[in-house]
Amino acid sequence: MLRKEWKFLKKAVVICGGYIGIEVAEAFAKKGIDVTLVDLVDRVLNTYLDKEFTDVLEENSQKHGLKLRLGESVKGFKGECGKVTAVITDKGEIPCDTAIVSVGVKLNTGWLKGSIEMDERGFVKVDEYLRTSLKDVWAGGDATYVPYAPTGGKAPIALATMARRQGVVAALNSMGGEIKVSEMNGTSSLELFDYKFSSTGLRSQNQDLYNGKVASKYVEKRIFPKFMRKDEIARMKIFFDEESHVILGGQLMSTYDISQAINVISLAISNKMTLEELALSDFFYQPGFDKPWNFINVLVMAALDFKFGGADKILF
Repeated sequence: MLRKEWKFLKKAVVICGGYIGIEVAEAFAKKGIDVTLVDLVDRVLNTYLDKEFTDVLEENSQKHGLKLRLGESVKGFKGECGKVTAVITDKGEIPCDTAIVSVGVKLNTGWLKGSIEMDERGFVKVDEYLRTSLKDVWAGGDATYVPYAPTGGKAPIALATMARRQGVVAALNSMGGEIKVSEMNGTSSLELFDYKFSSTGLRSQNQDLYNGKVASKYVEKRIFPKFMRKDEIARMKIFFDEESHVILGGQLMSTYDISQAINVISLAISNKMTLEELALSDFFYQPGFDKPWNFINVLVMAALDFKFGGADKILF
């Protein structure tokens, strides 16, 4: 949308609370536009974050003026002279002068039918080198599956980071290379108003993909020592195999930017690390950055239920 058009917007409706939807809704709200976010599901970002995180995000977003109508289905639109005037849902009408639809994408691979091997959903089948069923043809991106480290299987993950890595591998292999696509975890990060959040690997929404029993632990802990007088809290969750303690996923959120730390959990997943291996891993300490026990250490120790005769209340 052209910036000069902002001044003409008064009421906007954004349909779907995924990454794109919340970014657009946030931008409208920060411009002082009356904005409503509508989604069929009962939580924003439900495919990225668990309820412990989205509850906080939803409350904070409403404080910033974002109206939420969740669990509501869009049925159509009203308009006059080619311009939208309202969004019609199963619970009524929402007056607006702008409507943004961000409900996802549909694979546009029908044109390949009959010439290249695909599955019933239209995903192009590739091997570990990204070769297709056609000689000298490689493929990558959102219309292919990627090796998914938490489960050892494959998954469709529509992220630019995935496509970029596949593009490099496909290009090198098309020039005679023999490079395998590495396993991926679907690591991503974003911010919404006051909070920065990130996630990787398994979460409650997709943990059924794992062939085993998944356990998880949610923790809220201070990031800095109390004498630093910084009250930022890290909200953290880790997923792991209940028996082997192999790490399978994680989520982080705070008003302070700790999003880069999700890369630690992503590496732990890719290297099949256990809780025990990560719990006492060596992370630096400086009071301006963290506590003697880094918040990642604290999260993993909590998952293991480490006890130090009461000393854990002091240490953590």
